[in-house]
Amino acid sequence: MYNTILTEERNKPAAAVVNQDFAVEARSAAATRGMPGLRILAAMAPLDCVYEEQIEKGIPIEAVIAALTRPLNAEEKSPESKATEKPSRVAFEGNIVEVNRFFYQQGWTDGLPVMPPTEDAVREMLTGTGLPPDHVVGKLPTRQGKATVEKIAINAVMAGALPTYMPILIAGVEALLEPKSSFSAFQVSTGSWSPFWIINGPVRIDLNINSSSGALSPGDMANAAIGRAMQLIIKNIGGARKGIEDMGTLGNPGKYTMVIAENEEKNPWEPLHMEQGFDREDSTVTVYFPNCFSQLVLYNTDEKGILSTLIHNLLPVRIGLLGLLLPPAHAKTLADKGWTKRRLSEFISEYARVPAYHHPRYWRAFEGLPVEIPQPLSPMDSVPIIPDPGWIRIIVVGGVGSLLGVAAGGNIGGADWVTRKAILPTGWRQLVEKYKGVVPRSTA
Repeated sequence: MYNTILTEERNKPAAAVVNQDFAVEARSAAATRGMPGLRILAAMAPLDCVYEEQIEKGIPIEAVIAALTRPLNAEEKSPESKATEKPSRVAFEGNIVEVNRFFYQQGWTDGLPVMPPTEDAVREMLTGTGLPPDHVVGKLPTRQGKATVEKIAINAVMAGALPTYMPILIAGVEALLEPKSSFSAFQVSTGSWSPFWIINGPVRIDLNINSSSGALSPGDMANAAIGRAMQLIIKNIGGARKGIEDMGTLGNPGKYTMVIAENEEKNPWEPLHMEQGFDREDSTVTVYFPNCFSQLVLYNTDEKGILSTLIHNLLPVRIGLLGLLLPPAHAKTLADKGWTKRRLSEFISEYARVPAYHHPRYWRAFEGLPVEIPQPLSPMDSVPIIPDPGWIRIIVVGGVGSLLGVAAGGNIGGADWVTRKAILPTGWRQLVEKYKGVVPRSTA
C-alpha cells in the first residue's frame, strides 16, 4: 500500500491490488497516509495462493487497466476534508456497568471490564510522571495516533494500573516507536505477534513485578496491568483494530498481557538491560515480538540435560528472535559449568539444527531474513534453526521445577530487541510508598 501511495505522490498513476479480505485494511492504510481516494482493487484469489490458474482467475486485470487509465473524477481530484468537532472530555455518563457496555460497543476495550477513566482517576495517574499531560511521546502506528502522556494515562486507568506504572508505560511506547522494533509491521501481520515486555532494574522491585513462580500467570497486578495497558494504548491510540488493521489469522492470547521481570538477584550473569548497554541501576523495559510460547520439560536437570532439551526442541518455522526463559536453578547449573549467556547463545545457534527439508528456507519461505543460510547440497544436510546467535536472549525468570520456557519470535523488517530507560519523576520514593501496600495477600 505504501509503495502505491509513494508512486501516486510522484504523479504516476497507481492502483493497489489486494486480497479481498484485506480491502478494509488497505483503505485504512491509504487514509492514514492522507490518500483516502487511492484506487484499491480486490483480488479474489486466496491469500498466499500458489496456484497460477486461481491467481489469474482472481485478479481483475480489466479493472486494473481501467484504474490506471480512467481520468480522475471530481472527488478524486479534490477530496472533501471531513471536518471534525473537538471531542468533549466527557465521553459518557452512567454507572460502571453502563460505562463498560458503552466503551465495549465503541471498540475501546479488550473485551474485559475496564475502570472508568474519570478526570480524578486520570489526574492521579499523571502523578506517576513529571511530563506534562499534552506532551507527545510520538505518533503510534498503525493509524499514527498522537500518544500524549494524558492519553497513555487514560488507557492506564482503564487497564487498572497504578500511577507508579506510568514510567514503564511511557518507556514502552518509546520502545514501540523505535524503527528496529518493527512494531508497525508486527502489529498488522497475519502472524499474531504479541509484544513481550521484560522489566529490569530497581523499578521491578518498586512495582512488585513478578519474576518468580508463575510470572506469566494471572494474579500479579503489575504484570497484568502493564501489559494490558500497553495493549489498550496500541488499540486506542495506535488504532490497531482486530480484523481491520490487526489481521492476525488466529490471534494470540499473549496480547492480553505478556510481562515479566528478570530475577536479577538470582541471576548468575549480567541482566538483560546490561547486555543492551544500560547500567545495572537503570530501570528499563525491553520489548520484542514472539507469536508462540512453549514450556519444555527438561530431559535432565544436569548440564547435558538442559542443553540437549534446548537444541532438540526448537521449532524450525520460528527462525527469528528467541527469548529463552531460564529458571534460576538451571541458570546456576550452567553458570557453575562455565557457561556464559554469549556462549550459550552461540551453542544454541550452532547445534539446534534440522535437515534442510524441514527448514522454511527449503520451501522458499521467509527469503528476506537478514542472515543468509548457505544452500545445502542435499535436503538431508543439517542447517541451523537460529542462524544468528545475536537473535537470542537468555532471561533468568521463574520458580522451581524441571522446565524452561521458549518465546519464539520473528524477524520482520530485520527486527531487533529494543530497550528503553524508564524516567522516574521527582518524588518517586513517596509515590512508591503511597502504593506499596497494593499487593496480594500472602497465603503462606
